[in-house]
Amino acid sequence: MEFADVVRRRRMVRNYDPDRPVPPETVDRLLDHAVRAPSAGFAQGWGFLVLEEPADRERFWAATTPEGGGRERWLAGMRRAPLIVVPHANRDAYLDRYAEPDKGWADRAEERWPVPYWYVDTGFAALLMLLTAVDEGLGACFFGIPPQRTDAYREAFGVPPALQPIGAVTIGYRAVDHRSPSLRRGRRPVDDVVRRGRWS
Repeated sequence: MEFADVVRRRRMVRNYDPDRPVPPETVDRLLDHAVRAPSAGFAQGWGFLVLEEPADRERFWAATTPEGGGRERWLAGMRRAPLIVVPHANRDAYLDRYAEPDKGWADRAEERWPVPYWYVDTGFAALLMLLTAVDEGLGACFFGIPPQRTDAYREAFGVPPALQPIGAVTIGYRAVDHRSPSLRRGRRPVDDVVRRGRWS
């Protein structure tokens, strides 16, 4: 598929065919592309938890789903995804990398990072998974893990303290989906968000 087509076709898919697993070679390509994301200092401070087994996926939903909240329809479709990948950012990998002689920030001060690139770079990796899914004929959705459920998620999967989940990605073959009400807002025109030369 042409790259422009991949970009145009990318949508957040919230309903999946539960009877069509993602082929292992496709899972491998998704992850291979994710680790090709750019990273500051080539720190590559990310880690990915791959959940393919039904019991693992059910444990994920049990750990991360808040009580109530009226999200039953959304969750019903998302729970059908045969693959969940949780990208994690590792701040210490960046502080350690930039303390090396070629960077010279031996104090490991987080204040030197006005933008936390460990989150930015892990987000790049997640986007590459979303685009790869489209190229493979799959659907995918990036979504957040509720902050009040992060500890339960960590405990359920033994996630080390240094790794921070930035969200999760469901992946699978798309089923009939409801159009998100958010799409009524429409896509902002390029001229509304781009300035050339100076802001005003």
